[in-house]
Amino acid sequence: MAGHRREVRARVYGNVQGVGFRIWARREATNLGLAGWVRNEADGSVATQIAGLDEAVSTMIERLWKGPSGASVSRVDVEELAAGNTLVGFRIIA
Repeated sequence: MAGHRREVRARVYGNVQGVGFRIWARREATNLGLAGWVRNEADGSVATQIAGLDEAVSTMIERLWKGPSGASVSRVDVEELAAGNTLVGFRIIA
């Protein structure tokens, strides 16, 4: 369906901290017109919440599997959320 909104929370595992993953994710998400956030987790993973048009969210999930050039992604877990309209912009959470 054209214009269908989607919101997901994803957790990316592997060598994903200390390689510019959050900056890369913000740039990719912004270029796709997505809203949300990204942050490092204590266990070495990166968590992100992504909201926007279904096709753009799907594209971002595919890109999470690759990450920036220094990353080595071993797993991406995705949880579907109820699409809301509360997220504005895409930010890095420290």
